[in-house]
Amino acid sequence: MLWLWLALGLIVTAGLAFAGVLLWYYIRVKNRYLPYIVRIFEEKPLFIIPRGEPLKDAENVRLTTPDGLTLHGCYLRTPLANRKGVILFGLEYGSNRWACVPYTHFLRAAGFDIFAFEPRGQGDSDDQPGYEPMQWVTEFEVSDFKTALAYLKTRPDTDPRGIGFFGISKGGSAGIIAAGPDPFVRCFLTDGIFATHTTMLPYIRKWATIYVDRFWVHWILPDWMYSAIARACLRRIRRDRGLRFPHLEHVIPYLAPRPLLMIHGGADTYIKPDMAKTLFDLAGEPREFWLVQGAKHNQAMNLVNGEYQRRVLDFFQRNLGNGSPLSEGASSAAWANQRPPKTCELAGISAV
Repeated sequence: MLWLWLALGLIVTAGLAFAGVLLWYYIRVKNRYLPYIVRIFEEKPLFIIPRGEPLKDAENVRLTTPDGLTLHGCYLRTPLANRKGVILFGLEYGSNRWACVPYTHFLRAAGFDIFAFEPRGQGDSDDQPGYEPMQWVTEFEVSDFKTALAYLKTRPDTDPRGIGFFGISKGGSAGIIAAGPDPFVRCFLTDGIFATHTTMLPYIRKWATIYVDRFWVHWILPDWMYSAIARACLRRIRRDRGLRFPHLEHVIPYLAPRPLLMIHGGADTYIKPDMAKTLFDLAGEPREFWLVQGAKHNQAMNLVNGEYQRRVLDFFQRNLGNGSPLSEGASSAAWANQRPPKTCELAGISAV
């Protein structure tokens, strides 16, 4: 019996010692590594940012946000007599509102109205004092999308059945976070979207081999410790910049039963395909993932233009142009029953 207690004591002591060593290395890595993560997170990558030219037949729109900023948008009507639906377009980071035209001209020709707007600090929209937009989605972009949704609901020609959403990269991510709980949005199509935490985690583990002096340490620390480091990074930026980063991961599971089509570039070096697939796996049915082989970030349309147009048009014709609206009770009840407990005051969703 004594030997049994001695063995158990050794096992417990060894376990506590290992946990202590693990915690010590975690604190060491966090303290040495966190300033680098913050700096890298705030750097702006060299995206290819499209900008278009104004269309003469566009309706120029000005929106006022709850905090008093003016956002500029354009409403593009279909030339067809019978409108099939309305689509809210989410612009990629840094582009102007006319950049929606190459992505949507074939949708207009097929009977869909398009509305695109520039979030604060982008294009002609007002700057927010003290806030410089980054490539990451913040509570401010989500708030701006909610302003756009409210506008589309109150137009004299609003579609009572609801609208569709089509978003590129950051605009797709912010739009889904804003529109996810709203049954007015009937279907979602995205290209190159990303979630902040899901994107940070694999990069943080990879960069650890560069910035941590004992390269083998990063093999010891489990993912949940790196996740804690990522959240610490976001908290520091939140404190320094006065903003929050909503979690797309908490919203995307509750888009269902509304349809989702995610498009992603197979050669995307910013948001790697496995990152996009991890995000897609969180979504419920009906869902579809199209990986465009050889396409870099936001370049799928340029690489396979004909197939891109065909798939996008087919998605909206099936889910918006000819379908009946999803009942408000079904979508809003699903969201309300499974809403994450921690909420962001402006965005209405979980955020760090």
